[in-house]
Amino acid sequence: MSTKCPKCDTENTEDSQFCKKCATPLGPDVIQTETLETYPEELTTGTIFADRYQIIEELGKGGMGRVYKAYDTKIKETIALKLITPEIAKDKRNIERFGNEIKLARKIRHKNVCGMFDLGEEKGTHYITMEFVSGEDLRSLIRRIGQLPIGKSISISKQICEGLTEAHRLGVVHRDLKSNNIMIDKEGNVRIMDFGIARSLETKGITGAGVMIGTPEYMSPEQVEGKEVNQRSDIYSFGIVLYEMVTGRVPFDGKTPLSIAMKHKEEMPKTPKEINAQCPDNLSQLILKCLEKDEEQRFQGVEEILSELSNIEKGFSAREKIFSEQIDGIGKIGEVKWQNSIAVLPFINMSADPEQEYFCDGIAEEIINALSHVESLRVIARTSAFAFKGKHEDVREIGRRLDVETLLEGSVRKAGNRLRITAQLVQVADGSHLWSERFDRNMEDIFAIQDEISLAIVDNLKVKLLGKEKTKLSKHYTNDLEAYNLYLKGLHFTGMLTPEGSKQAIQNFELSLQRDPNHALTYYGLSMVYMANAFWANVPPHKAYPKMKEYAEKVLEIDHTIGLAHSILGCFYTHYDWNWKEAEQKFIQALQLNHNFAMTHELYYFFLTVTERHEEAIVEAKCAQKLDPLSAFINTHVGHAFFNAAQYDESIEELKSTLILNPNYHLPHYVLGMAYLGKSMVDEAVREFEMSVELSDGAPWEAMNLACAYYEFGKEAQAEMLFDNLKKRSVHEYVPPMCFFYMHLVRGNQDRAIEWLKTACEEHDSWLPWCRVNPVDSYRIPDEPRFKTLLRKAGLE
Repeated sequence: MSTKCPKCDTENTEDSQFCKKCATPLGPDVIQTETLETYPEELTTGTIFADRYQIIEELGKGGMGRVYKAYDTKIKETIALKLITPEIAKDKRNIERFGNEIKLARKIRHKNVCGMFDLGEEKGTHYITMEFVSGEDLRSLIRRIGQLPIGKSISISKQICEGLTEAHRLGVVHRDLKSNNIMIDKEGNVRIMDFGIARSLETKGITGAGVMIGTPEYMSPEQVEGKEVNQRSDIYSFGIVLYEMVTGRVPFDGKTPLSIAMKHKEEMPKTPKEINAQCPDNLSQLILKCLEKDEEQRFQGVEEILSELSNIEKGFSAREKIFSEQIDGIGKIGEVKWQNSIAVLPFINMSADPEQEYFCDGIAEEIINALSHVESLRVIARTSAFAFKGKHEDVREIGRRLDVETLLEGSVRKAGNRLRITAQLVQVADGSHLWSERFDRNMEDIFAIQDEISLAIVDNLKVKLLGKEKTKLSKHYTNDLEAYNLYLKGLHFTGMLTPEGSKQAIQNFELSLQRDPNHALTYYGLSMVYMANAFWANVPPHKAYPKMKEYAEKVLEIDHTIGLAHSILGCFYTHYDWNWKEAEQKFIQALQLNHNFAMTHELYYFFLTVTERHEEAIVEAKCAQKLDPLSAFINTHVGHAFFNAAQYDESIEELKSTLILNPNYHLPHYVLGMAYLGKSMVDEAVREFEMSVELSDGAPWEAMNLACAYYEFGKEAQAEMLFDNLKKRSVHEYVPPMCFFYMHLVRGNQDRAIEWLKTACEEHDSWLPWCRVNPVDSYRIPDEPRFKTLLRKAGLE
């Protein structure tokens, strides 16, 4: 027997008291919060409520009360628990109404409606239980990225309409439909939440006449007047939600709830097309018809709206629709237009020699790179696809976690010059094989085998290839098998991201070039090694970035269509040359050549952040995440993108999710610490910085941040100890000048700080562009003439 963690779903042994992955308390023997005679309005993690519900975390607070994610120990499922505030609960008529209306809401069983369970009472505290939906509410999504793409807005709206149609068919009106009450789950499905104040169309409610129920920004005119409402009131609220998706804002705002409510009665909204020129006329008209003051002039049923939306959707070309429906919007250059998706799993080594592992991984990686040239195919990056290596998980579970429709799996047996490669293309939905093949060939046929596999995938997925895609799909950069073999070894060592791995990678790439000095991909491999050295190996910028540029330019001399080489150059101009114009041109070229590489979106996000284009940066970071969903590095930088935009709560949410993926990775702890500093949560920041220092073995930047936090927290002795240690280390290893700049700054020594800032400018410290845009006050470069003059001379102002 095993025990499943209620928080992260990890399987633990039956006698475990805490989850081995996230440390959540497990089982009935764990000491819980003491049982209380009466329950407070706020519950803490670990509390057992009503002898049944184990509190996992608070999800939010609304007008009715607090909502928690909880584990129902009776039915062994995670649910949502809403505690009703005493002010509302003390009126027995309110409780009676909730009970009656939950009975109605429970009748709704639909994929686009969150299920309601029950109304209960425990020691005077009334509560509601409901289905837990993991995802993001629509309001947060709109606040995060602004106006949604039109196709995405229509897709969400149709799903809302489908849920409302079922509710209205059963005689249930929501009466508080708003963007906060609409969840987008991890699979992109829409769920309408909180039918807790719904009301039967067939029975007069017990709510008194003249009482307003709803949220002012979304209330129909008849709700404002306290009149009886029907499904047409939901249609009005739906119109506001659609207006908000298309324009990025609600039609009416004001200083008080009453002033907003009166605008619903008396003012006409701006036409959506006036705010968003991309909004089609027919969609703009549909929204305004939903928002008619007179309910007789609105759509009379949600089915009418659904039909109209379907007709409007048909007006989009296939390309526009696919382009618009991506999860979080798109960058202005990286026009995502995926029609299908695939993950290529690492090929299993069936050879007697375990050293052939690199060869098996290399074959899978080469197929990934080839398929990435197909624009309409979303290809999961190596990091995420290889996360399942050796785990033998069910293909359907792998597909769900990677959010793909198909998987390629295979094996390799190599004996002397003979190869046996098997490959299977699997449909995730049911685990069936779309295609399978076995290749018994000589080693010289390896390139032909890779071509056959790639073309078979494209053929079976019914993907139409453009002429340039056919060429790139079958393009090989060397015919020398030994050069190719050494290149694969170099890739293997590059992925280790360690000093020794970097050394071994360079050796193998250089040996490969001795065999074939025109192998473009080997030069690209070298440029990647030096980029990694510049970022993570504490190599001085002047020793890493010029080499990175040299090898990237060599790639483009051989083949100027390799988009990744353009993105490497964009990184050089961003972090070393500080030439923003040249950097963006390179990223534009890279994305135009191929938008299917997570790294290109990631590096472009770096550029957009340091040039203070934070909303675009968030979009690019999310694009990288879509292509490499299990990469802790990329997931951390989604949180970092939100942090730099001063969206601290969103940043913290992303980073906590990242730490579930990899709790022992130092980088999310560091960024989470910065987000806590942004919220002035110094205790929490210090805790995260301490973790990042421990997990990174005292990396200079992490050590500096902890020292600065200690100074702010009044722990000067600990801070000075870290400072002295960094000074000693700088004698025999590279410590970025910006570390000493900040440490002198927090100590109040601006003269020494300016000296180190000058050194950072002269050495082109990679951290300097990032420090210019840090939103935390204590990390901002002082707004003084001496500092400004230095930055201006360096080209950073």
